[in-house]
Amino acid sequence: MGGCFSKPKPVEVKIEVVIPEKERSKEEMSPNGKASPLIYKVNGTARHYHLEEHPIASNPYHNPKDMVEASVCHVKDLENGQMREVDLGCGKALLIKESGEFHAVGHKCPHYGAPLVKGVLSRGRVRCPWHGACFNIGTGDIEDFPGLDSLPRFQVKIEKEKVYIRASKQALQTQKRTKMMAKCISLSNYNLSSTNVLIIGAGAAGLVCAETLRQEGFSDRIVMCTMDRHLPYDRPKLSKSMDSHPEQIALRPKEFFCTYDIEVLTEMQVAAVDIKSKIAVFKDGFKMEYNKLLIATGNMPKALSCKGKEMENVFNIRTPEDANRVVKLATSKNVVIVGASFLGMEVAAYLAERAHSVSLVELEEVPFKKFFGERVGRAVMKMFESNRVKFYMQTEVSELREQEGKLKEVVLKSGKVLRADVCVVGVGAVPATGFLKQSGINIDSKGFIVVNKVSPGAAPVGGRAGGTGSPLLTEELPGDSKLLPQMMQTNIPGVFAAGDAVTFPLALRNNKKVNVPHWQMAHMHGRIAALNMLAHGTEINTVPYLWTAMFGKSIRYAGHAEGFDDVVIQGDLDELKFVAFYTKSDEVVAVASMNYDPIVSKVAEVLAAGRTIRKRDVELFVRHGKTGDMSWLTGKGS
Repeated sequence: MGGCFSKPKPVEVKIEVVIPEKERSKEEMSPNGKASPLIYKVNGTARHYHLEEHPIASNPYHNPKDMVEASVCHVKDLENGQMREVDLGCGKALLIKESGEFHAVGHKCPHYGAPLVKGVLSRGRVRCPWHGACFNIGTGDIEDFPGLDSLPRFQVKIEKEKVYIRASKQALQTQKRTKMMAKCISLSNYNLSSTNVLIIGAGAAGLVCAETLRQEGFSDRIVMCTMDRHLPYDRPKLSKSMDSHPEQIALRPKEFFCTYDIEVLTEMQVAAVDIKSKIAVFKDGFKMEYNKLLIATGNMPKALSCKGKEMENVFNIRTPEDANRVVKLATSKNVVIVGASFLGMEVAAYLAERAHSVSLVELEEVPFKKFFGERVGRAVMKMFESNRVKFYMQTEVSELREQEGKLKEVVLKSGKVLRADVCVVGVGAVPATGFLKQSGINIDSKGFIVVNKVSPGAAPVGGRAGGTGSPLLTEELPGDSKLLPQMMQTNIPGVFAAGDAVTFPLALRNNKKVNVPHWQMAHMHGRIAALNMLAHGTEINTVPYLWTAMFGKSIRYAGHAEGFDDVVIQGDLDELKFVAFYTKSDEVVAVASMNYDPIVSKVAEVLAAGRTIRKRDVELFVRHGKTGDMSWLTGKGS
C-alpha cells in the first residue's frame, strides 16, 4: 500500500511481502489485523527483526559499475583529529583521521549543504558548522539534527603509504544517503479506521518519528494527520524564504511516502482523543483507533487583541500560502510588523528590499533582549535600521484602521499612527493542545504537554499496561523493566508527545522541565519518541541549537540560557563579527555568534560531552583577544 494524502477512502490492499508461516500466528498480529514483524518467535523468545532479515529498500550505491577509486593523499598528510576535503575526479569526499584510523564520508551537510570540513570533529562524529547536525564518521549516519538524511560512507584503504578512497559516483554527486527503511506488510482484513501508530501533526517531529520507526524495521501501519493541505515541509523557510512554493520546501517528495508506506491525511484536524478507548476523533466525525499515539501538533500563532484584528491584510504566518500572500501584497507597499520575535525580525529582513516601507512595533526596549541580551540586541537593531527598517519600541498596537474593508493604518498606544497596507503579526505562539483539555493527558498551566523520563504506570517492555503483548514492544524483560526511561511519553502509557508543544527534562540544565521550540529539537524529539515506542529506553542527549538569518547574515546559538545573568562578548558588535557567551554564576550555559564559525558548534560539542565551560576561562579568552582561536576549549572545563 502506498501513502495516503487525503481523507481515507476504501482501497484495495495488497500483500507486499510473503510472511513465513511461523510468523503468522494469531498472537503476533496487531489489533488492526496486520502482521507485526517487529516481533517473532525464535525458540520461544520474542525479538526484533534485524534489517538484513527484513524486507527493506535496497541501497542505491552498491552498483559495481558506478564505482570510482582514487589516491587522495599520503598517510602522513593528516594528523589525528584532522579533516580534509579531497577530490576523486567526479566529486569530493571528506577524509578524516581519528585515533589513527582514516574514514571517508560525504563532504556536504545534507541539510543545507554546509562544508563539513569547516565543522567540528569530536568523539567519532563531525558537527556541521552552520546548524549543528552531527554525523558518525564511521557510518555516515545522522546522530543529531536538523536534517533527515545521512552522509554516504566511502571505503578507505592504505597501500604503500597512500590513502585510497573507493566511492559511488552517484553518492559523490548527491552527497546524501537516506537510511534503509522497512515497508508496511498488509493482510486482507486491513481496517481503514485502525492503525498501529497514529501521529497527530506533520512537522519535523512527526516525520522523523515515522521515518525512525521504518528505519528500525517497524512494518505495521503508520498514519500521520495534519491540518495543513501539504505534505511535511521546511517550516523555518516560511519567514526566511517567504516566496517559496510548497513543493520547493517539501521535506520529502510524495513518492517517498508511497515507497515507505507512511500515510499522510491532509486537511484532517483531530478534535479529541479518547485515551481509554485509544481513539482519535476528527473534526468531521471520522474516528481512528490507534495502538501508539504521538502528539506533535506544534504551536499556533497568537493573534492581536485590538480592534480591527480580523480585517483583510492582517496576517499570522502559518502556511506557505500565508507567506506567499504577504510577499505579493507587500511588494512596493507599506508594511507594519508587530513583534520583534524571530519570525517578526526575519519577515522584516525579507521584506525590507521589496516593500516601500517596513515598520516594526515591539513592547521591549531592544529586539531579542531576553534571548540574546541587550548588547547583541542593539547590534542587530542597528543592522536593521541601516537596511531601512524603522523601529517603534516600548509600545503596543491599540487599533487597526480600515478603508473600504482593507487595512489602512496601525495606531500605537504611544499615539503614533503608521501607514499600513499589510500587517504581519509575530507576537508569539501558544501550544496547539486545546483539543486535549478533557483527555486526561497532563497539560501544564501554559498549555504544554508534559513528558517525563519515566512515565508513571508505563507498560513493561514486552507488554501493554493491563494487557497482553504489544506489537510495538520488544522481548519480555524482568518485572522492573517498566523503570526503563520512556522519554517523550506522557502520563498516559503509549501516548507520546514531541516538538514545540511539549515541556521535557533537559539534561543540559539538570533535567529541568523546559520548552525548546527549535527546529533541531523537534527532529530529536521525534526520533526519541519513536525509539521509545519500540521500548529502547532512549533518553535525549542533545544541546539545543538554532539559527536565524537576516540580510544575508546568520546568528547561530547553542545551549539554553533562560535566566542568564551575564554576557561575555568577544569580537566587534559594530562589525557584526562576535561571539557571546551567556553565563549563570560561573557556568557558560549558551553561546551565540555572528561571522565566527564554527565556535557555536565547538561549544555545542563540548556541552554535549557533559563538560562544563567556566566563565573565568571565557573571560581569559576574551582578555587575550584570541580571535578565531578555539584551542582554549580543548581540555577546559570539568
